[in-house]
Amino acid sequence: MWHRARPRGGFPVGDALGGALARAVRRTGAAIGGVYLIEEQAGLLRLVSLCGLPVDFTAPWQRLALTAPVPVADAIREHRLVWVGGQDEMARRYPRTAAVLPYPFALAAAPLRGARCCWGGLVLMWPAGHPPRATARERQHIATSARRLSRILDEAPGPLVLPDRPGVVPVAAPRHSVRSGPNAAADYLDRLPEGALALDLEGRVTFVSAAAARLLGRDPDALLGTRPWRSLPWLDDLRYEERYRMAVVSRTPVSFSACRPPDRWLTFHLHPDHRGISVRVVPGAQDAAAPPAAGEPAPATPGRLFQLVHQAVALTETVTTQDLVELIADQILPAFGAQGLLLSIAEAGRLRIAGQHGYPADIAERLDALPLDTDLTPAGRALATGVPAYVGSPAELARSHPRAPLISGKQAWAVLPLVISGRPVGCCILSYDRPHTFTADERAVLSPLAGLLAQALDRARVYDTQHHLVHQLQQALLPRGLPALPGLDVAARYLPAGHGIDVGGDFYDLLRLDATTAAAVIGDVEGHSMAAAALMGQVRTAIHAHATGGAAPDQVIARTNRLLTDLSSELLVTCLYVHLDLVSQEVALASAGHAPPLLRPGPGRAYSLDVEPGPPLGVATDARYPVTRAVLPAGAVLALYTDGLIERPGCDVLRATAGLAAHLAHARVHDLERLIDSLVRHTWPDGGQTDDVAVLLLRTAGAAEPGAGAHGP
Repeated sequence: MWHRARPRGGFPVGDALGGALARAVRRTGAAIGGVYLIEEQAGLLRLVSLCGLPVDFTAPWQRLALTAPVPVADAIREHRLVWVGGQDEMARRYPRTAAVLPYPFALAAAPLRGARCCWGGLVLMWPAGHPPRATARERQHIATSARRLSRILDEAPGPLVLPDRPGVVPVAAPRHSVRSGPNAAADYLDRLPEGALALDLEGRVTFVSAAAARLLGRDPDALLGTRPWRSLPWLDDLRYEERYRMAVVSRTPVSFSACRPPDRWLTFHLHPDHRGISVRVVPGAQDAAAPPAAGEPAPATPGRLFQLVHQAVALTETVTTQDLVELIADQILPAFGAQGLLLSIAEAGRLRIAGQHGYPADIAERLDALPLDTDLTPAGRALATGVPAYVGSPAELARSHPRAPLISGKQAWAVLPLVISGRPVGCCILSYDRPHTFTADERAVLSPLAGLLAQALDRARVYDTQHHLVHQLQQALLPRGLPALPGLDVAARYLPAGHGIDVGGDFYDLLRLDATTAAAVIGDVEGHSMAAAALMGQVRTAIHAHATGGAAPDQVIARTNRLLTDLSSELLVTCLYVHLDLVSQEVALASAGHAPPLLRPGPGRAYSLDVEPGPPLGVATDARYPVTRAVLPAGAVLALYTDGLIERPGCDVLRATAGLAAHLAHARVHDLERLIDSLVRHTWPDGGQTDDVAVLLLRTAGAAEPGAGAHGP
């Protein structure tokens, strides 16, 4: 299990883990390493120690939700080593991570499992060119390093103190070159026609040769300690800084050309390792990269842009409004260190709260349905102007909105108006439990993020509306309730497949024919569409009319088939019709290409009935549908279902049906509703079925079964 957050004050985590992390990087041959620890109360992973990478690079990943789709979270949740062998595999398995780290590298994530709990995870990254598979020796070193880090945490003498920013440790101590004199190396470089620079992993210039200073047109003292794209305005282009980031992350040589005004082209060759980057500056252009046009605004730093891209990719995965609320709570709040969320939708001139996090229910209720032009909070002004409001303390808020600080007890707020083409769609408020200073970097990300949130909320509202209408249509086409029949217990369930607004064509019905007979029907119309739903309604009506008119099972299906062929529908329909005689304890079945039902005559035994099928409805006008008869003893259970209950991608249908029958044989059947849950969970243990599922269970009256099976629901 995960450890619980310990109170602050005590054992300095970063100091203790830094040395062990650097040793893990050296021992495994990795270039970059990081340690995440769990804050269970917040449901977060916090990066506490870093090796081989500038800390600013990690801004989007310093806080992660435990549920985030990233390798380290998967390793912790699944208690296993996660290995990603390269850029293509990262894009396939973790597209969100690949979008913000589009570089070639290999990555491993391992859980830090202590004696009593899981503390967090270890992340290691290897340069481009590493084989796509980890060797057995590397896996052993990773496991050993994870155990060593876990042992340090297990043996902590006091409460853990998690740093606000990760501590950075060098991979190894600086190495000094052997030289014949104190300035021999510098003299050698000064005599060469090309320039030489040295950068640390943070991008700062630590050495510059005289030739490099001449080529760059700056005094060496003006370059030392600076980042080139800051001290040389003509290098202040995101494209050039991005090449530096690629060299640091992938540890591979990178080259690019830039134009020093007015027309002097220089080519930069970057050669990275774990200590920094050596740069050769050569006169002449390697490519035709044009400098930024004069007067263009300075681009945002990569750290800001990558954080924005990270959130943008995550927002594309949201479908419903609840998805959006959960993503903001799990991903965006941790990224900005916020603790509270209020997401409101603009409806009928008011702000209706669609979701909240970190607020008591009574507070959220007080803030619900405020007018769009409210002056109780900054939301009204932000929506009117379209400009986000950043309030760093209660005193600051009280000056413009005196009543607002008294409501929630929060200490700082980012009020983001969600506006599309001048039309307000809602408001998102991120709040803090302590006063907070909003930096320029945070504002630079939050302001455009408001636009992305507005688009996501607008899409989610459309989806929610359509999904509600589709759900109502589906419920209208299915029976409102099943009739009560003496001597027969029944239960039914329809489960739509995952996300999607298309209505399915699965249906079921139970008809009382007279005092001792009944008819059960289950079927599946091909596809998911309004046309499928309409055809399903027609089939149900036809079967109902023919069955209650006294037709035999084969004639009920045959007459319905003729109706469908007359309609010239392009959709196929499978159907199973069951006529039950509760006095003689017999069933007569006619199938139009549908999956055969399961019969459990008694405890410990269940099997699939051998029903001779006819073709699906709508295939041939003169199709025949043989009748199969079987005995239905007292206390027996007959299970009718659609193929969504037995068909899983990559699974054999016959084997799945046999497994479902074996499960039914040993399941408890006294509660049919729970039995349906058990059958669905058997096929789809994690939920998220890929097709609609309809189940209709029939149990004849009989003595209670002695005992319960070994596999209850």
